[in-house]
Amino acid sequence: MPDHVVPLERILAARDFLAGRVHRTPLLASATAARVVEAATGARPADGRLYAKAEHLQLTGSFKPRGASVRMASLTAAERAGGVVTLSAGNHAQAVALAAARAGIHAVLVMPEGAVRSKVDACLGYGAEVVLYGEHVGGTFRRMHELAAERGLTFIPPFDDPDIIAGQGTVGLEILDDLPEVDVVVVGVGGGALVSGIAAALKERRSTVRVYGVEPERSNALSLAVAADRVVELTPVSVADGLGAPFAGAWTLAMGRRYLDGIVLLDDPTILAGLRFAAERMKQVLEPAGAAALAAVLTGRVPLRPGDRVCVVLSGGNVEIGRLGELLAAAAPLPVPAPAR
Repeated sequence: MPDHVVPLERILAARDFLAGRVHRTPLLASATAARVVEAATGARPADGRLYAKAEHLQLTGSFKPRGASVRMASLTAAERAGGVVTLSAGNHAQAVALAAARAGIHAVLVMPEGAVRSKVDACLGYGAEVVLYGEHVGGTFRRMHELAAERGLTFIPPFDDPDIIAGQGTVGLEILDDLPEVDVVVVGVGGGALVSGIAAALKERRSTVRVYGVEPERSNALSLAVAADRVVELTPVSVADGLGAPFAGAWTLAMGRRYLDGIVLLDDPTILAGLRFAAERMKQVLEPAGAAALAAVLTGRVPLRPGDRVCVVLSGGNVEIGRLGELLAAAAPLPVPAPAR
């Protein structure tokens, strides 16, 4: 496939395959969020609402089963018999565990030692084998490759793979179905499969849509790669562990350069402001990674024009409940919205 770009046809095929296999998640709307955006930017969103694609309500609590299911279906008979392996802070691991269980395939999941316990338990509940290794996702790579070589396991990449990107891109097709005249879509970025797949799906069907990614300040693998025009490795550090990719690969780099209008960097308190707003005003429980796109828009970090139809992707809800109070308390304040009109 030339230039590491996943074509629209492949994303459309992924949508057909996933029909009935994953949830078609709802599009939420918040008038209060729109007023906060107006206070932050001076730009009142169209319809007096901010829209949110609720992928935290997807199977396993994140968007990840879309790509994992598409990739699992592409395995050969020999690969299925030999089993699969992946690495993940948690959400991709859960998705691979679910997809493997449905397909009758043994899955080995290498996760950081500090992975959220609820995510580990969910993986075990799907029948997967979990190996805890390393302090960060980057540190798990060596052990994962060792296991793959020792046991003949097939690697299911968390992001840098055309099947994964095509599956995640189906989120963009659903946004267009529900909000055909959308102007701006904002997506949290880890390794970049979700944002690049969504951006390709949107731009190939509605070229005027502006798509922005959001990264933690110290987990900014995609923006570093785009700036350097090459893969850049880093040790990710952020409360948003789901956005902690140690690099963005060739596929997501190429698609990010081609389709994205910009990437916004946020500190942890700002990310947590999105988590707090979602809980208090939208009654939605998100993990920090799932709240990053919302936070970027609420704090005025994304360029908006008056009357834009704006949609943020709430990408995950697998928060560690025991830490929820701590996370809410660490949130930065948001602009005070005007009274309801």
